Amino acid sequence: MTDTPVLSVRDLVVEIPTRHGVLRPVDNVSYDIHAGEILGVVGESGAGKSMTGNAVIGLLDRPARIVSGEILLSGQPIQGLKRDAIRKLRGKKMGMIFQDPLTSLNPLLTVGDQLTETILEHLKVGQSEARKRAIAALEEVGIPAAAQRINSYPHEFSGGMRQRVVIALALCAEPDLVIADEPTTALDVSVQAQIVALLKRLCRERGVAVMLVTHDMGVIAEAADRVAVMYAGRLAELGPVREVLTQARHPYTAGLMASTPLASQGRKRLRQIPGSMPRLGALPTGCAFHPRCEFAQDKCRQEPGPTLDRCDGRAACWFPLTAKQEVSA
Repeated sequence: MTDTPVLSVRDLVVEIPTRHGVLRPVDNVSYDIHAGEILGVVGESGAGKSMTGNAVIGLLDRPARIVSGEILLSGQPIQGLKRDAIRKLRGKKMGMIFQDPLTSLNPLLTVGDQLTETILEHLKVGQSEARKRAIAALEEVGIPAAAQRINSYPHEFSGGMRQRVVIALALCAEPDLVIADEPTTALDVSVQAQIVALLKRLCRERGVAVMLVTHDMGVIAEAADRVAVMYAGRLAELGPVREVLTQARHPYTAGLMASTPLASQGRKRLRQIPGSMPRLGALPTGCAFHPRCEFAQDKCRQEPGPTLDRCDGRAACWFPLTAKQEVSA
């Protein structure tokens, strides 16, 4: 890994003004991703995972906006760039893989037309070279008979093959960073495993930095080098994937792990975290997780949860779990 991360997010805050007040779906989030590294971002629906990725790549839907913090791409700040400047970065420096490939593929154009258009837009090559690169990109992601399938339309591919085409589209202009937003959710288990293996291989071979957004702890365990756990717009825990999954320091992370089938082996019922994530417009006082936390103390109810740099550096918790503590059934 180089010293300069491909992506650095520093104290990022995203706000959404509403008639009833200002919501913060992303609240003081900070992390780095280096070349050749996969950072898994995990949490329940509404935790702020996808909003963080959209902020990085410049795809926030209005009225959501970045109000403070820094986003650095290879050391250069990119937040606040004009729309045209961000558009030029997307594809060339940053690629995006969406959950539903049909939302990112034009049904009226062949996959070859879409790949060559992207290559011609961002790389200094001619039409013939762009087509060769498009075929090579399809071959690289495992599309059989790529030279023939390049003339096919998106609806002529299966769901798993469409997702492979989307990955080829995200990588064909040779970006430094790829944001993969729930790339395996709509696929069956066997195809999920193939897509995860493909992302890992391409990440290692190309040295691409990957932000992998998912709610699936199994995908995180299989694919990620480090994991960022989000809750109510904030980072709950950040660290090497093996350490976080085997010895969680934040009670929320421990609850997520305890609710997986593997962690609940031998029990008739899965464990669960009581309650649900609070609405952004109705966050409790103190730490947002304290109403669901069996280890909460008075300080947790009275003071906002700490940021990572104010605690042990891995879990944003006033009282991080120790090896002897365990989330109850």
